Amino acid sequence: MIASDQPLLISALLVAMVLVLLLGEWAFRRRALRDDRTARWRSHIGFVLVNMPVERLTQAAMAVALYGGISALGVGDFGLIPMLGLPIWAAYLLAIMLLDFAVWAQHLATHHIPLLWRLHRVHHADRDIDMTTALRFHPLEIGLSMVYKMAIAFLLGVPLGALIIFELLLSLFPLFNHANIRLPIWLDRVLRLVVVTPDMHRVHHSAIERETNSNFGFCFVFWDRLFGTYIAQPHDGHDDMTIGLSEWQDDKPRRFGWSMWLPFK
Repeated sequence: MIASDQPLLISALLVAMVLVLLLGEWAFRRRALRDDRTARWRSHIGFVLVNMPVERLTQAAMAVALYGGISALGVGDFGLIPMLGLPIWAAYLLAIMLLDFAVWAQHLATHHIPLLWRLHRVHHADRDIDMTTALRFHPLEIGLSMVYKMAIAFLLGVPLGALIIFELLLSLFPLFNHANIRLPIWLDRVLRLVVVTPDMHRVHHSAIERETNSNFGFCFVFWDRLFGTYIAQPHDGHDDMTIGLSEWQDDKPRRFGWSMWLPFK
């Protein structure tokens, strides 16, 4: 596949994922929604329209600054992974796992560093959780996150192909694990041995602080289990748990303007 086909393939996979999850949320709904869906989705589309250019411009600027700078210096392969001399499949696997850990650590930091939490709480303010919640991030957090990920990828010397695969996972899995779908119990138990399921991630959106500060993974479950931040089920059960932040259990979080201003309140 030539490089020009990659954006088309990624877009096609994203559209397919969205359609499958929309069907799943209609046919196998996990929880009744509290807020008006039209108002929420309109607000979340607003986040997409603002965040897409922020993400792309930051990504392009970082790519030019980091990879372009190294090319200009003529130092050849740079970073940890090329130094290990691994076969290509092992280099790809190691790169994806290390990037996944880096994003897990970043997510943990956004909950425990006050300045980062002011940005990240925009995501958690949603009083419902469905596929569109995965789109609800403040543009300042999106920009900082992109700088962080690109810098980590640069220092690790991540192969371009592995970076593309990881970015695809980073696009698809949040849609899946935020989805308001009811998986069979047996399937959820099997999947969460490796990846984050909707029931697992829903605990992270609980209004109970201990549960909010758990289950930080977006793709693999290994880091939460390893570092003791894994909680299997919410205290109040999936049907009765309160989603969102205890400070704002009204209709304000579904407003786009209010949500954009939330970090500065």
